[in-house]
Order: sequence, then C-alpha cells, then structure tokens
Amino acid sequence: MPETATSEFWRDIKPITRVFKPDALAEVYLANAPTEDERYYVPFSETVSSRPLWISPAQNRWCDILMAKGAGLVNRHYHPHEVFAYTISGKWGYLEHDWTATAGDFVYETPGEAHTLVAYEHKDPMKVFFIVTGPLIWLDENGNSAGHFDVHDYIGLCRAHYDKVGLGAEAVRKLFR
Repeated sequence: MPETATSEFWRDIKPITRVFKPDALAEVYLANAPTEDERYYVPFSETVSSRPLWISPAQNRWCDILMAKGAGLVNRHYHPHEVFAYTISGKWGYLEHDWTATAGDFVYETPGEAHTLVAYEHKDPMKVFFIVTGPLIWLDENGNSAGHFDVHDYIGLCRAHYDKVGLGAEAVRKLFR
C-alpha cells in the first residue's frame, strides 16, 4: 500500500482490486536502485561494476546500473540489438563518438553499433541505467569478434558475486521476469 494521500486531488480513488492477470508475475520494486552498497554491484571489468535490476532469461535482456568510481573501461563490444541508457551521475562516453554523457543525458544505441565504453574521472561516480537486449560481442583491437557475453553469462556472474558477498546466489532469481 502506498503512503496515504492527504491533499492530492485523487485521494478518494480506490485502488484496483484485481491487479494481476492470472499468469502475470509481480513487479520488481527495488528501493534506491543506484545504491551506495557495493555488494550489489557485480564486477563487470576491472574498473566497472553492474547492479542487476531486472533480468529476462527468455528474452536475453537485462536492466542494470553500470558504475565506475573513477576512470573505467568496458571492453570493446558490438551490439546486434538496441540498447537504451540514461545517465544518473558521473561522466562517460564511447571512444568512437563525439559526445560525452553526464547526469540527465539519454543515449539510444542502434542495432549494429560497435564501441568502447569509457568512464571519465569525475567528482561523482559514473552511474548509468542501461536496458540491454541480446549479447555483447567482445571485439579485439581490430574490431574482430573475440567472444560474447549474454544474459546467461550475466546471470552466472551475478550469482557468483552475490554468493561471494553474502547476498546468496539465489537472490538473483528474484529479478527474473
């Protein structure tokens, strides 16, 4: 139940009694998604971590908050599917583009894009909300395929990290939809 309305014009409206269809799953609600509690951030590279927020194994999709507390790097990669990003704090960009994102900036990555994600030194950590569909294809320095990272790799990484920091590997399953 949300907090009680006081002066809002809608205060007398009653909530819907049948919220979910019979086969629907409950929503995922995470308070303080870009938390400072580093246990929730799974190391993605030596300098960048990811907090999983929502994971769909069946759709090969996930939402996360990518974080770097200083200069950071996510390996060169290619996206065969679209990606959405909203910058919460810090400063980041792609070596291949002429823009640098800061708090409040939105980025849509088209399918077929390759890039090198970097985080800049900034007074605030880089925190970016991403919606990722499909695999990331890792690229070598010449732009050739050097492996992949998909939702199942992500789940395995998250489970191992959550188990290691005491949150429990099965905590990741609560994010599955």
